[in-house]
Amino acid sequence: MNYLIVDKLIKDALIEDVNYGDVTTDNLLSESEMSNGKFIAKEYGVIAGIDVLKRVFEIVDSDIKFKSELKDGCEVQKGSIIGEIDGSSKSILKGERAALNITQRMSGIATKTHEIVNLVKDYDVKIVDTRKTLPGFRILDKYSVTVGGGYNHRMNLSDFAMIKDNHIKAVGSIKEAVKRIKSKLSFTTKIEVEVENLEQLKEAMSAEVDVIMLDNMDIHTMEKAVKMVNKKFILEASGNVTENNIKNIAATGVDIISIGALTHSVKALDISLKFV
Repeated sequence: MNYLIVDKLIKDALIEDVNYGDVTTDNLLSESEMSNGKFIAKEYGVIAGIDVLKRVFEIVDSDIKFKSELKDGCEVQKGSIIGEIDGSSKSILKGERAALNITQRMSGIATKTHEIVNLVKDYDVKIVDTRKTLPGFRILDKYSVTVGGGYNHRMNLSDFAMIKDNHIKAVGSIKEAVKRIKSKLSFTTKIEVEVENLEQLKEAMSAEVDVIMLDNMDIHTMEKAVKMVNKKFILEASGNVTENNIKNIAATGVDIISIGALTHSVKALDISLKFV
């Protein structure tokens, strides 16, 4: 992770929450009052963001002490202690919400990814994320996917060329889109093309791209596509992937399954901070 980006994200979250101060805490507690607290998992999950959790409080107050026996990727049960914190009561309370919001989201993504990866563990396929991330949180969202056992698709639009349906409609055909891209890009830049049917698949194959995305194809059509490609190109399945159909998709023989739901509609893992 790029910790310069993470620090900015944390500071933005703190500014959003604390703004001009904490009306309750600032008027209730003195600077001398100290507390010890424990972060407790309130349900089963996979933890992600231990270092980020610690960093939130370091930014709030460098005198706060945070410790944890866990590492990212550890599974926890309801009631598990995730970490322990000591320091100024005022400082801990000011950082609490930002710390929990970030860690809960990260752990929720890691947990969901872990569950999905386990569903297809018997197949030679990779589960990858998409760019459907929370604005500003992409680096943490995608990191959390890797903690859960998944892989990252492109981080942003600069990573590699990905020709989607609207690109194809804008220029007229897959062949024309690939021709234009290849005339301007270095040979080291990979090209992926999205196809919606077998005719488009044939066109993408003839254009000699690197990766072909099978967009919203049914299982029967996807099986035909895998046979047509015969391992000559990397095949990515995408669109309407659910826990109910993912095994069937993996069984077709595709190389990658991309799932936007890993990050765009994740349920945060329930974690609380309790003072002792």
